[in-house]
Amino acid sequence: MKSKLDEIFNSVAEHSIFKEKSVLQIGYTPDTIPHRDEQIELVASILAPVLRGERSSNLFVFGKTGSGKTLSVQFVINEILKRVKESGKDCLKVVYVNCKLKKVADTEYRILAEIISNLGGSVPATGLPTDKVYNKFVELIDDKKGIFLLILDEVDQVVKKISDNFLYTLTRLNSELKNVQISLVGISNSLTFMDDLDPRVRSSLGEEELVFPPYNALQLRDILKERSSQAFSEGVLEEGVIAKCAAFAAREHGDARRALDLLRVAGELAEREGAKSLMLTHVDAANKKIERDKMIDVIESEPKQFHLVLLSIISLSEDKTLNNIFTGDIYNKYQEICEKTNNEALTQRRISDIIAEFDMLGLINARVVSKGRQGRTREIKLTLSHNIKEKAKEILHDSLVL
Repeated sequence: MKSKLDEIFNSVAEHSIFKEKSVLQIGYTPDTIPHRDEQIELVASILAPVLRGERSSNLFVFGKTGSGKTLSVQFVINEILKRVKESGKDCLKVVYVNCKLKKVADTEYRILAEIISNLGGSVPATGLPTDKVYNKFVELIDDKKGIFLLILDEVDQVVKKISDNFLYTLTRLNSELKNVQISLVGISNSLTFMDDLDPRVRSSLGEEELVFPPYNALQLRDILKERSSQAFSEGVLEEGVIAKCAAFAAREHGDARRALDLLRVAGELAEREGAKSLMLTHVDAANKKIERDKMIDVIESEPKQFHLVLLSIISLSEDKTLNNIFTGDIYNKYQEICEKTNNEALTQRRISDIIAEFDMLGLINARVVSKGRQGRTREIKLTLSHNIKEKAKEILHDSLVL
């Protein structure tokens, strides 16, 4: 066994096809962001007043996963911070919070504690009244004249897990602050996020909105060419590898992150088998692995109520008598399965929230449609491939003991 392990370790150490794998990973920040000049310029023009110590408009950035939203915002913020540093002024504080991380945006207390921690302060994990935590937050940011820029990535998660009152409270704090003013930058994968806010909250935000379009296959190819020249040793990519990765990702709503993951995993698979080059077959294998791993991992990790709702959707999708599936149909089927499995049924509003989460995770595609006098509803389509759907059914039946 030891000799076999030595063989594996030596092969990777001596014959890596990667030159710098990190440039294909999620935490890497490139020097340039291809095909996002227009969006970067718009973000910069909206946030530029902070350089004069003036509050900028609140900015909300929307777009599908992997459309360059966070990267572009961070690029502009980094350039602003460079200018502030060069000027010698201490007039800007910036905090970035990823609201999708566990135990960050679960409660108002936790998200405030995360912001306070980023500012160099601290509060107990639990125990203080929320108004005391707000006082601590104000104390940290209002010590000298300037601007506090708060970037909330996946901001829709805050509203989903807490409420839109949190955003409202932040904007109302400006009237109480003596030295500093708060500007918000919200980043969201949900294009309809603002539609669900209370009108009072939306009015208080006074926001600018910017939508990032998905990348097309040619744009994704440019991104991959630029990164691959840094990531791989010269001459290891077979002809057509970049184009194939771009084509796969273009079908996934133009997701650059998916394209980069695909290229990286393909390289890892090639390396594991001791190949001297990355071939088209490795891309095919990587695509199957990513799709299966992502969906199956998500389904297995979800709680029982999520399993009940997903099984309802799968059951309805296999019903040949139905041309379309709407939210109400899913809730009726969900109630049937709850009764059959002796599980307590949640409210229709909570099931609607779970369906929205499935849409975010890519398990389904939910489209808002009008039904005239009956109001608006969502038309649901299952997006799982046949193989993954069959595996998902096994997981769900095991989980629910069916």
